[in-house]
Amino acid sequence: MKQKEPNWLMVLKVSMPLCLSYIPIGLACGVLLHAAGFNFLMTLLVSIVVFSGGAQFLIASLLTINAPILSIVVTLFFLELRYALLGSSLSKYMKNQPQRFIWLFSVSLNDENYAINYLKFNTDKDWTPRQALMVEHYSLITWSVSNFIGSLIGSALTINLDIVDFALTALFLYMIVMQVRNRLTFLIGLLSAVLSIIFIAWTKSTIGIIISTLLASFVGFMVESYIRRHHQHVHHTWLFGKIRGPAITRKTVEDKDAEEADEADS
Repeated sequence: MKQKEPNWLMVLKVSMPLCLSYIPIGLACGVLLHAAGFNFLMTLLVSIVVFSGGAQFLIASLLTINAPILSIVVTLFFLELRYALLGSSLSKYMKNQPQRFIWLFSVSLNDENYAINYLKFNTDKDWTPRQALMVEHYSLITWSVSNFIGSLIGSALTINLDIVDFALTALFLYMIVMQVRNRLTFLIGLLSAVLSIIFIAWTKSTIGIIISTLLASFVGFMVESYIRRHHQHVHHTWLFGKIRGPAITRKTVEDKDAEEADEADS
C-alpha cells in the first residue's frame, strides 16, 4: 500500500509556489530596508511583526524621504485595514477554534496566504484550520529569511525596482484569477477595479483602495443576499454561472454540496 504523505509535506507542497515567489521580492525588500537605515536584526523584526510586502516597501520609501513617524503610522493603519475584511471572510472556517489559535492565525495573515487558504477552504472539504496556519507559517518563514538575507547583502546587491513592481503586480493578478469562480465574482472584481481608479484619483492616496474595496464588497454582499433569498437553487442563476478558469477553482465545496442536494431532491 502507498504510504500516506506526511501532513507537513503536503501543506509545504501547497505553499511552495507562494514561498518561491517571496524570495526575490523579500530580497529586494530587505535591501530597501537596509538602505532606509535598518540593520539586519531590525529588518528581521519588521518582517515578522509587519509581514506585509506593501507595508514594508512603503516604510522604506517614506523613511528615505524623511517622512514624519506619525504620517507613516497613519498611512500604514489605513493600508492594512484590508486585513479586517480578509479575516472576516475566513471567520466561518475558524469556528470552535480556541482564542489563542485565532490570535496566532490573525497575526500571521497576509494577502497571499489568505488567497491560498480561501481557495483551499472553498475547494477542499478536508482542509483544516491547522493546515491553514501551517501555510501562514511557511510563508512567514520564507519572507522573513529573504528579508534577512537581503539586508545582509545590502548595498552589494543592485535590484531594478521596476522588476519588483512587476512581480508584485503579477502576484496579485494571479490571486484574482484564482478566486474568480462565477460571473458575480468577476463583475464585482471589475467594479472594484473601476472604483479603485476613481477613488485613488479623488483621494490622491491608497485610502481610495480601501473605500473602493468596502463599496464593492458591500454591493457583492447585497446582490448575493438578494439572490439567495429569492432563488432556491442559486447556482442555477445567471450571476452564479461558472466562468471557465483554472481547473482547481471550477468546483467549490458549495458546488459539491449543491450537487448532492439536487441528487437528494431527485
